[in-house]
Amino acid sequence: MALIALAADKGAPGVTTAAVALGAVWPRPVLVAECDQAGGDLVYRLPADPATSDGSAMLNPSRGLLSLAATARRGLRPDQIAEHCQRLVGGLDVLVGITSAEQAQGMTWLWSPLARAFRGLGEVDVLADCGRLGAGSPLNELLREADMVVLFTRATLEQVAHLRERVVALTGELRGGPPLGVVVLADPRDFRASIAEVDRILTGTRQRLEARGGVPTPPVSVLGGLALDPKGAELLSGQWGGRLDRTLLIRSAREVATALTARVDGGPAAEPMLAEGRF
Repeated sequence: MALIALAADKGAPGVTTAAVALGAVWPRPVLVAECDQAGGDLVYRLPADPATSDGSAMLNPSRGLLSLAATARRGLRPDQIAEHCQRLVGGLDVLVGITSAEQAQGMTWLWSPLARAFRGLGEVDVLADCGRLGAGSPLNELLREADMVVLFTRATLEQVAHLRERVVALTGELRGGPPLGVVVLADPRDFRASIAEVDRILTGTRQRLEARGGVPTPPVSVLGGLALDPKGAELLSGQWGGRLDRTLLIRSAREVATALTARVDGGPAAEPMLAEGRF
């Protein structure tokens, strides 16, 4: 079904945490794929389901993107991806990423065929954790194939400035590519105001781009926010259950997941439900 690329710019936090939180509450079958060129850290943070990992409580770092890349040199079909995935405690399927940036240097050819294989997974959505983007990143090949690129930011002056520049850069690099969405990592005490401020800045940026002419501007929309919730993020490293379900992180993730699925299905994004006093 849908391929959604999740990423951030310099200094922006929490893409992996956001990807796992969204995957935990996704309303239909989903795979979280670590595509961060700097190296993933799921194998260090999250426990494997012993029932699907030969009794081990840890994810296998050798089974994932690296093993899939070896197979993909002879051609990559969507049905091959499942052989390289693992399952977390709680039932979320993940494709573990590389463990170092050095491993990514020999994999620049992989991103486009991998994206096409992700999109061919039938009834499974893919949340691709792309980490922090840089100018001319090889991951642009994957981003071009995505149904939506979602950028994460905090509502601080410096991070929104970096986000604004990344939006401008992606506008040029992904000409005719997927729409861009933004999710704000916001303090629950100032949730609505933080989202509105980021929306205002990005709207002004798009208007200036359109005024210049000559560069097609993809839609850039603020999809909502994830609550900055350190305790909830810590619980993601343990077993999912009642305590985690009640955290601000997971409650806000449900709203973002609803907005994202609505948008990639062709409908309007759901109005963010979280605001001051709603928790």
